[in-house]
Amino acid sequence: MNYTTQMDAAKKGIITKEMEIVAEKEKMNVEELIRLVSEGKIAIPANKNHKNISPEGVGQGLRTKINVNLGISKDCCDFDQELEKVRIAIDMKAEAIMDLSNYGKTEGLRRRIVEMSPAMIGTVPIYDAVGFYDKELKDITVDEFFRVVEKHGEDGVDFITIHAGLNRESANTFKRNKRLTHIVSRGGSLLFAWMELNNKENPFYEHYDRLLDICEKYDMTISLGDALRPGSINDATDASQIKELITLGELTKRAWERNVQIIVEGPGHMAINEIEANMLLQKKLCHGAPFYVLGPLVTDVAPGYDHITSAIGGAIAATYGADFLCYVTPAEHLRLPNLEDMKEGIVASKIAAHAADIAKGIKGAREWDNKMSKARADIDWEEMFSLALEPEKPRRYREESTPEHSDSCTMCGKMCSMRNMKRILEGKDINILREDA
Repeated sequence: MNYTTQMDAAKKGIITKEMEIVAEKEKMNVEELIRLVSEGKIAIPANKNHKNISPEGVGQGLRTKINVNLGISKDCCDFDQELEKVRIAIDMKAEAIMDLSNYGKTEGLRRRIVEMSPAMIGTVPIYDAVGFYDKELKDITVDEFFRVVEKHGEDGVDFITIHAGLNRESANTFKRNKRLTHIVSRGGSLLFAWMELNNKENPFYEHYDRLLDICEKYDMTISLGDALRPGSINDATDASQIKELITLGELTKRAWERNVQIIVEGPGHMAINEIEANMLLQKKLCHGAPFYVLGPLVTDVAPGYDHITSAIGGAIAATYGADFLCYVTPAEHLRLPNLEDMKEGIVASKIAAHAADIAKGIKGAREWDNKMSKARADIDWEEMFSLALEPEKPRRYREESTPEHSDSCTMCGKMCSMRNMKRILEGKDINILREDA
């Protein structure tokens, strides 16, 4: 049987090679996976032109995935640096990489990233439009916007962020309901500006079927961008955010009717006590579609440490329904992240994702922690390092401060509880003060 997309195949009962790989990775029955893909509750972003992809599933019952953002800007235009970030992100097992380049001719960089990455690749085509056509935003035509989307499909991009929920109606809601931080979505602000300058409807909303045609052709997943996401905790769960979310739910159903896979994007900045309700609301209004969140950052006063504020919110969000976390680095709101920023952002996001997977009862999540606990009880340093989410830092810390006795560390020495319990339970003396072993 022929099929156009992973969703189309699932509805027809066809098991694709991508489904087989995802089912094996997730330890999920493939028939259950097919059912959830057919219902839109799991997406498998895998462009037909991304030949070396190692597919991942995003959605209900699966491990929480993380995405790494990178890409050049006018002020930081080093292609080699960004490609090095790709290599590191792959080594650190990020499931997705988004090229958010927003300056110049970036087609070559995008193609190179797709060629070298087994991780799924995402983009925001509107970022590329200004540089691709070398013309001001106001002067870009509807046809030109869609030609850029088609180009990203041709190049093998697996998912694209499209802010289709920002229509004239939701824009008017935004204008009537003042915010502290206005529109903080970069793509959303560009589309809002285009709409205002041209006095026209959002082309991706008005011509949504044309977008679906392109995405169906390449099996390119739409990540429905939240143009009106809150950029401060003050603006969270306001009229603008919810108005757009309702529209995103409507667009989700229209895409599924065409067998186009959907991921829905969410906040943003949000106080801890609002996160659970927002996750439940999103899943309800968007019919169980996979949910992708930036953070949410739970406070606005920690520049330089927003990988931490994001990880706190991300762990809570994923516990209550988010399926996909966009990493945030310590450089958020300050500058383009460097390699070290990126590593810290990845680790923080992976901690949040794994913590949520334990809470959600994802298969194998708690077993990893139990193995680490066993290695600690056995004082097996090499096993601890091999199990570590990121082994380089704990190994370095151990080497930088060497204890007198190898079965302890320099904090507790021979008073180490793990050491002494192990010795006592083995029938040995704990000899804290004596110099003998």
